[in-house]
Amino acid sequence: MEYISTRDFSRRVSAAEAIVRGLSPDGGLFVPETIPTFGEGELEKLLPLTYPALAAEIMGRYLPDFTKEELREYTQAAYGPGRFDSLNTAPLRRGRQESYLELWHGPTCAFKDMALQILPYLLSASIRKCGETKTVSILVATSGDTGKAALEGFRDVPGTRIMVFYPENGVSDIQKLQMVSQIGENVNVMAVKGNFDDAQSGVKRIFGDAALNESLSRAGFALSSANSINWGRLLPQIVYYVWSYLRLAECGEMKLGDPVDFTVPTGNFGDILAGWYALQMGLPVGRLVCASNRNDVLTEFIDTGVYNRLRPFRLTSSPSMDILISSNLERLLFWLSGKDDGLTRDYMEKLGREGRYTADPALMEKLRRVFAAESVTEEGTFAAIRGLWEEERMLIDPHTAVASAAARRRKREGVPMVVVSTASPYKFSHAVLRALGDDREREGMEAIAALEERTGVRPPEPIAALKNARVRFTESCEPQKMESAVLDFLK
Repeated sequence: MEYISTRDFSRRVSAAEAIVRGLSPDGGLFVPETIPTFGEGELEKLLPLTYPALAAEIMGRYLPDFTKEELREYTQAAYGPGRFDSLNTAPLRRGRQESYLELWHGPTCAFKDMALQILPYLLSASIRKCGETKTVSILVATSGDTGKAALEGFRDVPGTRIMVFYPENGVSDIQKLQMVSQIGENVNVMAVKGNFDDAQSGVKRIFGDAALNESLSRAGFALSSANSINWGRLLPQIVYYVWSYLRLAECGEMKLGDPVDFTVPTGNFGDILAGWYALQMGLPVGRLVCASNRNDVLTEFIDTGVYNRLRPFRLTSSPSMDILISSNLERLLFWLSGKDDGLTRDYMEKLGREGRYTADPALMEKLRRVFAAESVTEEGTFAAIRGLWEEERMLIDPHTAVASAAARRRKREGVPMVVVSTASPYKFSHAVLRALGDDREREGMEAIAALEERTGVRPPEPIAALKNARVRFTESCEPQKMESAVLDFLK
């Protein structure tokens, strides 16, 4: 299996090369040339597998460069005992109306751990397979959770350096503290004076700067990405859709072969796109509900076919979704257009040049067969947090709350609904306290203590340990100075 660029079908690389490069030189995203599918009766055979074994099985179908033994070793190291605080890695918690797939039991208490615990193993092996001798320098733009998960995953990994950019006022205080206190000799963290889209556009600009990349190459560095634009980040996310489906079948919620709907809090579109790949593989996914906060550019797109980033940007209680440019949507457009690289390139160029594009009606018809969209206000987010706590004593974060509210609007009679729960509520303690009726201005560890006292729910150990954290990184830069910041880091 080869990988191709969404903007140039003729540009082909191996799976290992796609993971090392992260982004195609033409600005496109790498996708597998074909999508592997489950054979008859295969889901039943997967039913008894542990999460690490299932991950090795699913990812192996996309990674012909890797042996089964390699993948089993990597997945066991990434997802085995000691890395996650749940023996099931991603436990499925059943509620009265829907089930919650908890993806935040890893070392940074967010769903990004599901991919970023395995990516360093995949990337290190890919570097060896490609014969790369340069230091792989990973650049990350984060809206909150990717940054810490990437820093933790790549901390002191030989042959790598990692630099994370985050929006100065666009992450929660706990997300920021997790990043700026990161230990490791090969890490750097910098605030960007702007929003997430400014940080993400800056990273893409660096990848697309041929002269800069050539200069770095001569100095012994090769750029790569740990954002979900890297196929090695997106691929592991397919696994938990299969995992949760099998768990529902195992507990008798439905029978193998019956459809299951998923609602996903969505910003950069990678998380929900992984569900679409699972569907293409043959997983009986009925509907994928794209849940947005007030930055509902994706809701507008799915409803109208017009993608418009020239709209007001709003800071919300769910900051990891405060995004107006959803990079992974490009992959979906490429597939739904029949792998038309020219059309995909045209859409992306219009988005960059004019700030908007209108998708072909036939393409949108295909998209709406699977995807539905809902946007949720701040009031609706807080109501979902409060309601689930009062009804079921289940504590959720604002991103999960957006999905929960959307799921209840889109729940179909007789079809199980899984809400993808993306972060521990303790990463957003102040917002959760507000939802529960406590409007006092408390941040950081003070808010964490108050939430524990109010609910009796203990914070995860990685968050509780932040009270002893030492801040290491305090610098910030304008978006146009990101290149200089990278060069300074890689001196």
